[in-house]
Amino acid sequence: MEVIRLENVSKVYKRFSQKHRFATLKSAIVKGTLFKDLNPDLYFPALQNINLSIEEGKTVGIIGANGSGKSTLLKLIAGITKPTSGKIEVKGRVSALIELGAGFHPEISGRENVYINGIMLGLSKKEISEKFDEIVKFAELEDFIDEPVKTYSSGMYMRLGFAVAINVNPDILLIDEVLAVGDASFIPKCLEKIAEFKKKRKTIVFVSHALDTVTSICDEVVWLKKGEIQIVGDPKKVVDAYLQDVLSKEEKRFMEAHKAVPITEQREGRWGSQEIVIKDVKLYGSDGKEKYVFQSGEDFLIEMDVYAEKEIEDFVFGIGIFSADGIRVYGTNTQLEDMKPLSFQGEGKVVFRINGLDLIDGTYFLDVAAVREDGYPYDYHRSLYTFKVYSKKKDVGLWRPKHSWFFSSNIQFETNGEKI
Repeated sequence: MEVIRLENVSKVYKRFSQKHRFATLKSAIVKGTLFKDLNPDLYFPALQNINLSIEEGKTVGIIGANGSGKSTLLKLIAGITKPTSGKIEVKGRVSALIELGAGFHPEISGRENVYINGIMLGLSKKEISEKFDEIVKFAELEDFIDEPVKTYSSGMYMRLGFAVAINVNPDILLIDEVLAVGDASFIPKCLEKIAEFKKKRKTIVFVSHALDTVTSICDEVVWLKKGEIQIVGDPKKVVDAYLQDVLSKEEKRFMEAHKAVPITEQREGRWGSQEIVIKDVKLYGSDGKEKYVFQSGEDFLIEMDVYAEKEIEDFVFGIGIFSADGIRVYGTNTQLEDMKPLSFQGEGKVVFRINGLDLIDGTYFLDVAAVREDGYPYDYHRSLYTFKVYSKKKDVGLWRPKHSWFFSSNIQFETNGEKI
């Protein structure tokens, strides 16, 4: 049975420029610009022509970049805001955890806020009293429940809001990215509660940037981009499509940064006698295309265009890869690899290839250099080049070696819905 339906739904917000923001009401009246100043200059479409149907008992994830309309969509479903156009139908009691601290009065205690929120969500005072101890216990706020909520941390706000939202026995639970402020011990409790709701065939709409969580708990995923639905469907398929879009944006950003300042104009981070000049440095994938965003495990090529005006017989070419916090991940050069230089003059090309860039997710800096065997620099480029490595696995450290796990038959795990 369909419990949420949106037909051609759009939400447009008004925007006012600085020239239409009067200092005071009195000044606007005196100048005679009151009504003119109340007219918006721009209209911002937060959502455009949204058509979405959600079945009872389904857990649906909503993903997208910041500003794509995810929270606006939840607010429309919750009835917090109204659509500019289109039709929304929601069947059943809705409990929404959308904005941190929404519905809480900062000056009164947590206890009083629990009762107020419960009543707003449709419970009687008797029902709230019956659930009160359970709410406080789940929120882990036994020692603070009678303190004003303005003294609560963001994590305490989230715990209390989540505890109230799940204890009103909703038919539909709406959860925004507020789980991001939870601590390491509380997040698993929230996910367990969501799993419990799934077993009870409750409908859950879940907004998150934690794509692994979205993939694991959702039956269906909606990808929003600039207020429009791109894809609705299988979680893995939609998440992979979204990641490809993110990678293409990152690729464009890194490419623009690489080309922003030509090597010939670089001053900071470059030194040497210029007897050998590194004229250009580019990064490539195994497909031969220039790129600066790589998947962990992908082949990685560094190509240097080099030039020596006069013949040189003493030379070494080297590279170094550093993490964003300056830790050397790897470095090598032709001398360390027992290559004896013979001669170089004119235009040349140096290519360094890594078969499988097994780095963890992160941003990395690249050093390239041409030096003498005694270390005297011809042309040294320190951290002038940046590249990004993406990985779905959230390893720690720097290196992700190829590996596997094996277990005896009495040790069992589950991954992607399959036992191992």
